[in-house]
Amino acid sequence: MGKPSGFIQTIWSWPRLTAGVIIALAVAANACNSNTSTARAPATGDGDCFLNVKLTDQHGRPFSLASLRGRAVLFDFFYTTCPGPCLVLTARMRSIAERLDGSLGAKIAFVSVTVDPEVDTPQRLLAYAREQRAERKGWIFLTGAPGEIDRLMRCFRLIRRHEPDGSVDHVLEFFLVGPDGRLRYQYLASQVNSERIADDLERAAGWGLARNEKATAAD
Repeated sequence: MGKPSGFIQTIWSWPRLTAGVIIALAVAANACNSNTSTARAPATGDGDCFLNVKLTDQHGRPFSLASLRGRAVLFDFFYTTCPGPCLVLTARMRSIAERLDGSLGAKIAFVSVTVDPEVDTPQRLLAYAREQRAERKGWIFLTGAPGEIDRLMRCFRLIRRHEPDGSVDHVLEFFLVGPDGRLRYQYLASQVNSERIADDLERAAGWGLARNEKATAAD
C-alpha cells in the first residue's frame, strides 16, 4: 500500500448528501464513538483483527473471523434499531459494494457487526439486511455475546456504550482490514468516496492474493 505500518489513513471527500442526512450525521457525531478527527490517525498497532471470538451470522450459523483471512475486509458497526445514522452507513456500504462487481465474496468481504447484541438476534440482522438491500454474497452481519463484541471492538479502539435513554452510541466510521488481519485504513462515513474505498479494497485484496501465490510457490 505504500503507507507506514504505524498509521491508518482517513479518506476525506464530501459526498452528495441531503440536508436531512447531513443534520442527522452531525447530531450523531457530537456523541459518536470515534477514534479519529484528523486526516491521519495512529494505528492501533500490529494486532490481528481476525480474532478468535465466538460470533453468529445473520443465518444463525457460528462464524469464525479466521475464515476471512486472505480477503480484504471492510468493517462497520451498527445496530438495527438505530434511528438514522446506521442506515446511512449501510447505504454507503451498499454503494461501495455496487462498485466491486464480482470481487465481493471472492476476494473482498463486508462485515457489519451489531453494537447492540442484547437486542440484535440473527433474525433481526437478516431482516435488516433484506430491508436495506444488503443481502449480498460476501456481506456478513454478525452478533454474539456482549463480551465477544467488546473484544472485537477493542481491536478498532472502540468502546460500546449505552446512553441513559437506552440508545447505543454510534460508530460513524468504516475500517479496512487487510488479508493478513492488519488494520489498514479508516474512513469517516460522512465523507465517503465510494470509488476510492472500492479501489483501496481492490488493491488490498490484490496484495493479499500476490502474497498467497508467493507462499504457495515457495512451498
